[in-house]
Amino acid sequence: MAEDTSLLKYLSLNQITTEQWNLKEAAIGCAQAEVPWISIWRHKLEALGIAESKRIIKGTGLKVSSLCRGGMFPAATEEQRRKNLDDNKRAVEEAAELGTDVLVLVCGPAPDRNIDLSRQWVEEGIEQLVPFAESCGVRLGIEPLHPMYAADRSVIVTLGQANKIAQEYSPDQVGVVVDVFHVWWDPELYKQIARAKERILGFHVSDWNVPITDTFKARRMMGDGVIEIRRIRKAVQEAGYHGPIEVEIMNQELWDMPGEDVLKLMKNSFVKHV
Repeated sequence: MAEDTSLLKYLSLNQITTEQWNLKEAAIGCAQAEVPWISIWRHKLEALGIAESKRIIKGTGLKVSSLCRGGMFPAATEEQRRKNLDDNKRAVEEAAELGTDVLVLVCGPAPDRNIDLSRQWVEEGIEQLVPFAESCGVRLGIEPLHPMYAADRSVIVTLGQANKIAQEYSPDQVGVVVDVFHVWWDPELYKQIARAKERILGFHVSDWNVPITDTFKARRMMGDGVIEIRRIRKAVQEAGYHGPIEVEIMNQELWDMPGEDVLKLMKNSFVKHV
């Protein structure tokens, strides 16, 4: 494949790719490696605190592509669903404080076997969250997850489902996040990407290795698997998305490597395969 370095201006480190680093280490690493964007995870934010995190981000000159994550709306009791909504409101406030207008939603699993009711709770949770998020200038990005995560992470498992929910709102309120690891298999993928025109709020890249041996830490660096990453990237751009491209990889081998080596590998793979 031809290498295209012009896309490096869109490159974002999703923090989970360097789970071995805290937020300060990740921010400094990105600045030194000339990675212009970073996506922050809330557990990393909590470890340093919002004020210190903001100071670090400002000092390194990085731009924040998104905050991960909100969502997790379903719960067995109304009280717990209210608590989940309150936590989402805190996530919205954190996103706004960090200077990003995108909160990624991992919508949550069913607390029992009633998957239809849980999807209803997801829709109700988003409906309740939208006015608050809009008042803070934050958009909600629904990220569908691969169906293998339906039992423990999200009952929203296709881009079509995410589009259906998002289209109840304006693109300034709710959109979708396209993660190649989660959607590459979908026979309706390109139809649904086109359907999401002007509503795509984020684009995540990694690769799908064969065989999958650890469902959580299954991702690989771009080019090490079977996903048509560049084709999907072009489709997302044709649908109007020209924002940061996050490299999001949960992988123990990467977590065991020095972070600087991970960023070097990430940049090289990004240029060659994205």
